[in-house]
Amino acid sequence: MKIEAGFATDVGRMRERNDDAYLIEPPLYAVADGMGGHPAGDVAAQLAIATIEGLFKQGKGTLGEQVREANRIVFERSADDRRLSGMGTTLTAALITSEGAHLAHVGDSRAYLLRAGALRRLTEDHTLVNRMIRAGEITPAEAERHPHRNVLLRVVGTEPDVDVDEDSIGLLDGDRLVLCSDGLTGMVAEEQIQAILETSGTAQEAADRLVRTANRAGGIDNITVVVLDVGEGDGAMQPGAGARAARPGPDRSTLLRWAARAAVALAVALALLFGLRAFVESQWYVGIDQGRVVIYQGIPAEVLGFRLSHVEVQTDIMAGDVPQIPPWDDLERGLTAPSREDALQIVGEIDRAVSAAVEKGTT
Repeated sequence: MKIEAGFATDVGRMRERNDDAYLIEPPLYAVADGMGGHPAGDVAAQLAIATIEGLFKQGKGTLGEQVREANRIVFERSADDRRLSGMGTTLTAALITSEGAHLAHVGDSRAYLLRAGALRRLTEDHTLVNRMIRAGEITPAEAERHPHRNVLLRVVGTEPDVDVDEDSIGLLDGDRLVLCSDGLTGMVAEEQIQAILETSGTAQEAADRLVRTANRAGGIDNITVVVLDVGEGDGAMQPGAGARAARPGPDRSTLLRWAARAAVALAVALALLFGLRAFVESQWYVGIDQGRVVIYQGIPAEVLGFRLSHVEVQTDIMAGDVPQIPPWDDLERGLTAPSREDALQIVGEIDRAVSAAVEKGTT
């Protein structure tokens, strides 16, 4: 099984420090979110990550046992240092084996699996509002606005012992596994997370876009994302079919001249590529995707078969309901906008026009 990993973390737009931590130690991956309302949340997150990493490298214990040991270490450190009293962290980890992924989870960071067009949440939030939802006391919509939505019932490091949720899932070629802190899920709906995962080419592109989207939505918390793409093979370099006779090569001076020319050509190509990328990412337009009105980031064009845009915002507006009057009669080719806010304004105008048409019975 071959894993391609992408990861990104950001302090967000409202916090002064990043209390998140992550681990990329193939085949072990993890995300931790230090408790922002408590002292030294960053210390708790880093300590928990360092503990499971060290135990993993030493081959000591199962993943669940490693998380429970991390809990003990963080708790004892908190008790020994008054400045760190009360610190804690969430922790969601995945160990990839030939059989699949083994998960260990505490808190409200999450793991998701994207497979065959469906996004599935693999972890349960250990929060007060989630317990209230399961008890039927509030709805998921009410939970999003509940004043105690950030209250955690289970974290690493605040008690001598902690219950760890563990699960194992099989993995298939083409699966996309995601570990993230609530800085992502608190700002970006699962439908949009799925859309970004489905339209991102690489794991790194998906991680970067998810963090960027959370920041654009407000970025009220630290944001950390690890994306794992599953492929066939073991990712190792394969040996050649056999030794071949060596042939005389060019001399050293010739090689240096070739290297210098190649470096210049590469520098020019990279400058053009990054310039094009910056320009494309600054462009927006409203168009159609799968029969619905959406907002694209980029330009409505293709170069050598590569599309220079991706869906950034999905709506529930059916394209067939949009009145075929200027300027919306050009929706299929794309209505350009100077910014994301202007694109949202265009969508708002379209939505109002569709609603008015429905009321008049003209659609």
